Amino acid sequence: MLRSSQPLTGPNRKRCREDELLLGTVLGEGQQGFIIDTRSAQAAKQARMTGGGTEPKASYPQWRRLHRPLERGRPLQESFTKLVEACNDPATSTERWLSRLESCRWLSHVKAALSTACLAAQCMDREEASVLVHGAEGTDTTLLVTALAQVILDPSCRTLLGFQGLLEREWIEAGHPFHLRCARSAYSHARLKQEAPLFLLFLDCVWQLSRQFPFSLEFSEHLLLTLFDNAYASAYGTFLCNNEKERRVECLCKVKESTLSLWGWLNQPAERKKYLNPLYSPNALVIWPSVEPQSIQLWQGLFLRWIRSSQYLDEAWAEVQRLVESS
Repeated sequence: MLRSSQPLTGPNRKRCREDELLLGTVLGEGQQGFIIDTRSAQAAKQARMTGGGTEPKASYPQWRRLHRPLERGRPLQESFTKLVEACNDPATSTERWLSRLESCRWLSHVKAALSTACLAAQCMDREEASVLVHGAEGTDTTLLVTALAQVILDPSCRTLLGFQGLLEREWIEAGHPFHLRCARSAYSHARLKQEAPLFLLFLDCVWQLSRQFPFSLEFSEHLLLTLFDNAYASAYGTFLCNNEKERRVECLCKVKESTLSLWGWLNQPAERKKYLNPLYSPNALVIWPSVEPQSIQLWQGLFLRWIRSSQYLDEAWAEVQRLVESS
């Protein structure tokens, strides 16, 4: 699996021989690869006017391009905002609530992300083909798809340490701009143009996987909630800044020197225990989630946690943990 930003073909359909050669070496003679573009065909075509574009078929004959559009900007942020507003309205009726849940389209975004990740995973697992994923900059929906596909395919990414490594590799080091995307959240009246809950969408998709495969992920929902909280407001430096350059260059933020790592805190023995799934049983198989509408559910543990007590659920999980440890 590869990921990148869009090719800069521009309106004159410029070619890059080095890029063509690079992608050509990925495939053997007679093999076919798949390019999954997370933009619509129309959006990719329009990007040529500003210097972007797609891979021309004539220049990349062994690669088949598939368009699977995923929202990444203002529409996704507005969907998140509408969902939060609906969840915090205590006066709404059941019928009104269901209507607002459907109209905000958040679950549609979850379904689309999981579907695209499953497509990438199927190309690799069933077609035994190489896959290149890109959108525009390669720092948003591209990372969403590649990270989810790895959780689906690779059992090591479903362990607590493996999942941390996945986040470090696919989100932090790959340059997801956390500072811009998670600037204020849905609770703020200010709306920044570059704000969008892509990382939250990823966490929601992982929660859907954990719900459909309750024994296959070593970590619990508590870890996902902690990651969400720290992406928006944290005492640690793991999610600060927009890229590795900003984190490392001394004249900028000095994140590495001035802050502690969230991973170091999570992996302390006393803390680590809090984030483990007591039902975990290692599963070496690929996990294929259902993306049918009835299978995608609202993440109540996040979106309703301030208006619905989790006391009884927490007590139930504590009892499960006790029974597992005593057996």
